[in-house]
Amino acid sequence: MKKYSQNRENIIMGVLIIALVATIIFSLTLGRYQISFYQLYQLSLEKITGQNQNIDAFVSKVIFEIRLPRVLAAVLIGGALSISGAVFQALFRNPMVSADILGVTSGAAFGASLGLLIGMASWKVEVMAFAFGIIAVMSTYFLSSAARRSSQNTLVLILSGMVIGTLFKSFISCVKYLADPNDALQAITFWLMGSLALIQLKDLLFLAVPVILGSIPLLFIGWKLNAMAFGEEEAMALGIHTEKLKITVIICSTIITSACVAISGIIGWVGLIIPHLVRMAIGPDNRLLIPASMLCGGIYLLVIDNISRTLFSVEIPLSILTSLIGTPFFIYLLFKTRGDW
Repeated sequence: MKKYSQNRENIIMGVLIIALVATIIFSLTLGRYQISFYQLYQLSLEKITGQNQNIDAFVSKVIFEIRLPRVLAAVLIGGALSISGAVFQALFRNPMVSADILGVTSGAAFGASLGLLIGMASWKVEVMAFAFGIIAVMSTYFLSSAARRSSQNTLVLILSGMVIGTLFKSFISCVKYLADPNDALQAITFWLMGSLALIQLKDLLFLAVPVILGSIPLLFIGWKLNAMAFGEEEAMALGIHTEKLKITVIICSTIITSACVAISGIIGWVGLIIPHLVRMAIGPDNRLLIPASMLCGGIYLLVIDNISRTLFSVEIPLSILTSLIGTPFFIYLLFKTRGDW
């Protein structure tokens, strides 16, 4: 039975990895400047072997300076938001929880909005967003620690996150009110809707380091989150330090979500619907659910980004598409499960 389970997990992960690679390759050929699979093959061969394949320099520029950074960013961001949503839903045993439940998205959005208001350079705006995302979650944690009577009261933590998130949303409204309608306000509004249009290689490095470092611990705590499904007292009886587990999940998720929002702006629904979809397909075992959610999230956001940049002549902000897809899907889940998650 154990061997069958292991084989099943290997097959699922193998299929998802192949699907992700295929989606990446297909995405590199999509765009207003058509690039064939053969040209992509020749270009890859040239880079690997160093042999000249007589590829147009413009094709190389489009692939390596424009499309590849954007494609890899979509994979990283989609995977990061999905893994954050999966671990938060498991930790809090709440299907409505996503990566922004503790205020990280609102905090990062305020940091970026403030940076855009005062005319900071793009990399400084990213740093501001990353820093304020962490500040928001720290404020949530300290507020909940001061307000709760028991270290096991997760409801106070969630409510504190809602309060801090609302507070930073108010700050964002103040920044938008003060911004010049013909300059900063347009930049802030566009950024808040989420986009990968301006991704460059330097942004990819800023994104990849925190996302990878934050995701690695989350991939190895699935069995502990399985124990948390029975309640904190039962998990503690099994030798799990629940408070340390919470802190680990919160810190790692905050780091990777802050980095994602700093680069792409706010992209909603990914961390909420992808873990649900994966859970419906493969079951609730977090040892498999967490890595599978990460891979599916990367595929999902990459597909969404392909649609946003190719469907019309004007690029559609990502949050618009994710909301249009996520809302009806979640309504479908409500009717299908009837609240039995």
